[in-house]
Amino acid sequence: MTPDEILAEIVGNPVARTVLYLTAAAIVALLAVAALGFAFRWMAGRRGWPPSDVSRLRLPFRVLAIVVAAWIAVDLALPRGNEGGDTVAHGFLIATIAAAAWFVCRILIFVVDLALAKYRTDVADNRVARRVRTQVLILRRLTIVLTVVVALAAILLTFPQAQAAGTSVLASAGLVSIIAGLAAQSALANVFAGMQIAFSGAIRVDDVVIVEEEWGRIEEITLTYVVVHIWDDRRMVLPSTYFTNTPFENWTRRTSELLGSVEFDLDWRVTPEEMRAEMHRVLNRTELWDKRVAVLQVTDAVGGFVRIRILVTAVDAPTLFDLRCYLREELVAWLHQKSPQSIPRQRVQLIEAEPPGRARSRAADAGQSGDRSLFAGEDPATVQRASQFTGPISALTQQEIEAARRR
Repeated sequence: MTPDEILAEIVGNPVARTVLYLTAAAIVALLAVAALGFAFRWMAGRRGWPPSDVSRLRLPFRVLAIVVAAWIAVDLALPRGNEGGDTVAHGFLIATIAAAAWFVCRILIFVVDLALAKYRTDVADNRVARRVRTQVLILRRLTIVLTVVVALAAILLTFPQAQAAGTSVLASAGLVSIIAGLAAQSALANVFAGMQIAFSGAIRVDDVVIVEEEWGRIEEITLTYVVVHIWDDRRMVLPSTYFTNTPFENWTRRTSELLGSVEFDLDWRVTPEEMRAEMHRVLNRTELWDKRVAVLQVTDAVGGFVRIRILVTAVDAPTLFDLRCYLREELVAWLHQKSPQSIPRQRVQLIEAEPPGRARSRAADAGQSGDRSLFAGEDPATVQRASQFTGPISALTQQEIEAARRR
């Protein structure tokens, strides 16, 4: 058989024609993907885009191109009006919508990552960067969810039964929305709370917070929950409504700089001036101190102790914690070595027991001097004072007392 006859026989056979068209479509799609991928990588290299982000676009783009090429090939190979051909075309339509949604989501993530690369959080003053990252990441998640919902709706609308039911669904949309709102009240509250957190700036990614009496950093903010990285590497997952309904501490709301205290209970013989000089020497030897505040004060002097409070500042919460520990350790060593008299002591005063004769004489003297109580006794001033609270006090004779007993 001549090549023309072989080609005519292949074209006349639907199965062979479909395989031929699919092969040609796959080759064309791969060549187009390779050419566009090379051009995109060249542009990414010139602009300095991260290679890892570029490579993540490769797979969804290839899948979309191959699905579209295969759909075109099958549509050309199979005759129109055939039930089997319509079913295959419907399947390719669904696959195209799914692949396109996947590719759109990957493009969205790629664009957001490029935009966020300009806002670094590993610098000293990163408050603006953390606010932008929080808002953009929330918007990215919301957009991805909307893209998936639209893709699912588009897939459902490709079925004739769904199109026929579209009118009745729209007519009852109000009732359905009310029922869905009541059923998903908690979930919707968390979604709106997540959006409120993103745009109010109450918390941002990498903020230092105190929640549920735990110290940690905001690690992740989603539409429904917030992940707090606790200082001991635990993760606390809280609903978004927690941060809109419950008071909490944000140590980096405006700036990351913080003020902390170190307290000592010392003996009365401590010399605050010498301790203050030692504090400055210790702070000048470390880079943990940001040189803003260094104050030593005597805040209390009761109960046999003198309370010394030191206030120091640092650039952020972890540095402040290390600075307080370092300053406390150095001053404890200084107290033991240079100022041992300042170490707190418990003092007990021993008093010798009095001789029995002297104790009896003191009791007799007390009896002779009269009753020293406030409301009892025969002193006129005492009687007058007691009458103000109990009424007039009259002295009863022995006969009146006996008469009262007989009654």
